[in-house]
Amino acid sequence: MKKKTCAVIYNPNSGHTLKPRYIKEYKKILIKYGYEPKIIGTEYAGHAKEIVSHLDSVDLVISMGGDGTFNEVMSGNIERKKRLVLAHIPVGTTNDIGVMFGYGKDMKQNLRNLLNGVVKGMDVCMINGRPFVYVAGFGKFLNVAYETPRALKKKYGKIAYLIEGFKDFLRPTKLYKVTYKVNGIEKTGYYSFMLISNANRIAGINNFYRDIKLDDNQFEVLFCNFKRRIDILRTFSVLLTTDITKVSGFEFYRTNKIEVDFEEYPKKVWCVDGEKLDRAVLKYLIENEQNIKIMLPKKNVDKIFVSKKTF
Repeated sequence: MKKKTCAVIYNPNSGHTLKPRYIKEYKKILIKYGYEPKIIGTEYAGHAKEIVSHLDSVDLVISMGGDGTFNEVMSGNIERKKRLVLAHIPVGTTNDIGVMFGYGKDMKQNLRNLLNGVVKGMDVCMINGRPFVYVAGFGKFLNVAYETPRALKKKYGKIAYLIEGFKDFLRPTKLYKVTYKVNGIEKTGYYSFMLISNANRIAGINNFYRDIKLDDNQFEVLFCNFKRRIDILRTFSVLLTTDITKVSGFEFYRTNKIEVDFEEYPKKVWCVDGEKLDRAVLKYLIENEQNIKIMLPKKNVDKIFVSKKTF
C-alpha cells in the first residue's frame, strides 16, 4: 500500500511543544497513521507562505503554530494552481481557531484526533486578495494582537494581551469616517472599530456569535461607533451573556461581500488573524472564497458546518 505524503510546517517560536524532542514524537505518530512526513520549521515572517506556495504536491499540509502561522499556510495555498488539503494544530496563546476546530491542550492527542478526522470544504474570507482564516478588523483594540511583544506573551500568556489592551483602553479612541456597501445597503458613518469574521470564538471569547457555520458562504460584519470609555466597558460586561448583534451602538450584517472606503488612512493597519495587514489603504474589498479543503477532528464538525459532505 502506497504511503500518503504529509508536510508539517511549524513555527519553532510558538511554544515548548514544538521543541525537537516533541517533533520527533509527532513524526512517529504520522508514520503510524501511514504518512511519509516532511517536517519544516519556519525561519522568518512569511516563510510558511513561501514554503506552501512552492511545495511539491502532498496529500496533507499540517500547520503547527499560532493563528498567524495558519494564515501564512493558507496564503501560500491560495496562490497555488493546484491547492492542497490543509490542517492546523494550534500552539499559540489564544488558539481561537484550534478551539473552534475541536482541539484540546494535548498536542499528541490533537494530532491523533486530526488524523482520525475528516476533510471538509470551508469558506475563506479574502481582503483585497489576501486570505484570512477567521478574523480581520481595524480600530480600537485590534492592534493589540500584533503589537503585544512576543517576549511578553511567552512570559504571561493571555495576560499579556490584557496588559496591552488596558494600555490601549486608556488612550483616546479615534472615530473613522467610513462608507460601506453591503447587501444592497450603502451607509456612511463614524466608527471606532470594525470586525469581520467567520468564527464562533474571537479573542478567547466563546460564542462571540451564535450559530456560526464555516461553509454557508456568509461571514459576519460588526461596526461599532463607541468612543466613551464607559460605553466600551459596558460592551465587555455584556459580551459573555448577551447576543452582541442586538447591542445598541453596533451595526451587524451577514454577507459574502462588503466594500469599505475610508476618508482617511486608519491610524493603525488592519489586524488579520492576529497579524498586521501589509499596509493601510483607503479601499477594501472583502469577499468569500468557498470550498477550501480543510482536515479537522470530528468533534465539532456537525456544529460548525452545514453540509454533510466530506472529501
